[in-house]
Amino acid sequence: MTDGRLTSQPANPAIMRGIRTVLLERGSATKAELSRSLQISFPTAGKFLDDMEIRGEAISVGYDESSGGRRARRYRYDPDYVHGLAIFLEKDETRYLLFNCLGEAIEQGYEDSILDEDASRLTDLIGRIKQAHPKLRSVSLGVPGAVNDGTIFLIPSYEKYRNFDLKSFVQQRTGLPAVVENDMNAAVLGYIARAKLEDRSTVVYLYLGQNGPGAGIVVNGEVVRGKSFFSGEVAFVPVRDRGNFAEALKEGESARTEAIGRLIASTASILNPHYFVFNKGEIGEAMLEPILERAAAYVPREHLPKLAASELRGDYLAGLQSLGLGLLLSQTDG
Repeated sequence: MTDGRLTSQPANPAIMRGIRTVLLERGSATKAELSRSLQISFPTAGKFLDDMEIRGEAISVGYDESSGGRRARRYRYDPDYVHGLAIFLEKDETRYLLFNCLGEAIEQGYEDSILDEDASRLTDLIGRIKQAHPKLRSVSLGVPGAVNDGTIFLIPSYEKYRNFDLKSFVQQRTGLPAVVENDMNAAVLGYIARAKLEDRSTVVYLYLGQNGPGAGIVVNGEVVRGKSFFSGEVAFVPVRDRGNFAEALKEGESARTEAIGRLIASTASILNPHYFVFNKGEIGEAMLEPILERAAAYVPREHLPKLAASELRGDYLAGLQSLGLGLLLSQTDG
């Protein structure tokens, strides 16, 4: 088929994902290169690639120079074969980005926040975008709350979304595969991707937030979720006698600097991260050194992470794009 659908195949989804990933990352590949890279047989690589070419997912870009035998045919992936949609829900707005398989923006926009309204308004928005863009095949959603396999179980101030299986709701209403992620988990993944950090990096990303502080934590390249998916809820961390981190932030700049310094020192002692990242709209470059000094009062500097200020919205969307792309590359039907 050539209508922009990921059609059902007898093939292993892991092989399909691998071929798509290699083609997108390298720009192009031959059947032999795919065979070597993915450690699959040449006939298997050929069968998959032939099927992808028939439906327009892979495109022939000519032949390599001969090395003595038959010239190898080279293929690239059509990045606009299918599209993904990233949406994040915040207190003041609902922002979305439609993107192709290279992460390039096709359309973006925003609406008023829907967190105080029924989730059907969200699926109405997705439905309108799907109607205008029939190649849409995945939805990745970011929310300011704790999430367990698509169910939001902690989201202060938004009762309509508490203990709500948003993933299933969206999938049933739209017919699209969906993933729901905590906002800071998405942001830390996006930061790692945009900064091109090593795969085994350990990073903490702190957001002081409109709805209270939260953090995304990646250890050795993996998002830390914890026993009950409560990791990153740093508002509850005790940073002083009879007071937690969220309470300390309300008591002026000096108290905030001290509280953040203590949080970094605690994190360094437990996780020893490579980076501790802030939303630069809250903590600018000029504030990093004073915060580091406070952390160094508790932990030797050589053990402290590098502090960085980054653009949260860009990181957030990049993380959601990454999650959505994962859905696109793994699909075998659409």
